[in-house]
Amino acid sequence: MEYYNYIKSLHLIFIITWFAGLFYIVRLFVYHIEANSKPSPEKEILIAQYKLMSYRLWYIITWPSAVLATIFAITLLCLMPEWLSQPWMHVKLGFVVLLFLYHYNCHRIFSQLQRDDVKHTTGFMRLWNEGATIILFAVVFLVILKNAVNWIFGVIGIILFSILLMMGYKFYKRIREKNGS
Repeated sequence: MEYYNYIKSLHLIFIITWFAGLFYIVRLFVYHIEANSKPSPEKEILIAQYKLMSYRLWYIITWPSAVLATIFAITLLCLMPEWLSQPWMHVKLGFVVLLFLYHYNCHRIFSQLQRDDVKHTTGFMRLWNEGATIILFAVVFLVILKNAVNWIFGVIGIILFSILLMMGYKFYKRIREKNGS
């Protein structure tokens, strides 16, 4: 199976670009929402630009990367069906389902903002942005460690990491409020 490593490499490349798209799209959501509080004509100019940037990122990078990463993942599972009998893979696939749900919710938010329907605050978006980070940490630990005891520690680490992220966000929010920005 000489082509196995090529397929695995392509899978990893598209996972990386998928996550890059997910990380950046939520940042664009934050900027788009912040632009709503700007005075005219700055507000209209910024919103038009963020809509365009989001559209291009979402449909030229993020969605194609998600589709290609999935195609290569399914190909890898077809080449290595024994992985489906391993407990770490079951947990990983659970996180992959969470990733698809996260992606779907990002798509929903993207569609709302494209229609000028702002339903979330920038604070919510900053916290939402950490969802992809948590999933990424979980999947990387599971794939690398594979051992049941090690991935349990990895998941505990993810929970602790999430708590640290929340504390960091609250600290950052206080600094922003103190500086008046």
